Amino acid sequence: MTFQTIQTEVNNEKVGILTLNRPDKRNALSIQLRQEVSECLKSWENSPEVGVVIITGSGTTFTAGFDLKEFSRPELMEDVFNSSARYHRDVWNFSKPTIAAVNGPALGGGFDLATLCDLRICSESSLFGHPEIKFGAPPLFTPLRWIVGEGLARDLCLTGRRIDANDARRIGLVSEIAGDGNLMDRAIQIAKIILEAPLATLQYTKGYIAGNSGLGFEESFAIEHDKAFKDLLIKK
Repeated sequence: MTFQTIQTEVNNEKVGILTLNRPDKRNALSIQLRQEVSECLKSWENSPEVGVVIITGSGTTFTAGFDLKEFSRPELMEDVFNSSARYHRDVWNFSKPTIAAVNGPALGGGFDLATLCDLRICSESSLFGHPEIKFGAPPLFTPLRWIVGEGLARDLCLTGRRIDANDARRIGLVSEIAGDGNLMDRAIQIAKIILEAPLATLQYTKGYIAGNSGLGFEESFAIEHDKAFKDLLIKK
């Protein structure tokens, strides 16, 4: 399968690596990129060759978030919404473990993408933040609060302030910080540790992790993404 905005690789240890590949646009999450992420994950869902997926970015940025140029084009709003609604759910509902290897700034939708993954590690140069709230786009709150807790999630979502790798580690957003040159090696090491367990057990475990966290993802996502998008963004 050939893609234009992502790169994919599957090594012989059943680790799939999905690289967001728009470095000249700071890996902005365009309609096409989101569609290609969804297509890639769908192709890996039942593949016996893939047991764990690592998501990272090309260049020095994980992703700066949604491609804002597309938001200025009313004729694209339906495609923006549909691709976004599908992609977020496809990452969240992917049945195999996912690792976000955050290699630089993860802002807006990039921050959301990291929180939708099961594990997060980051480089020393990483930054996390939700600046999109300043121009009227609500961030995803629920996945973040499941990771860092209610109070910190409210702080980060409402203020839009940025935190560096050390703060992200301190609050539990990431499990560890790797040197900028060692991030992918460490992510692959973690993937191999995960794959020491039977895949069926991993999939079963992943299936109930989020579902046991009070309000389920679908209910919260329908409010935080679908309703917010229609009420606040399409009408702009």
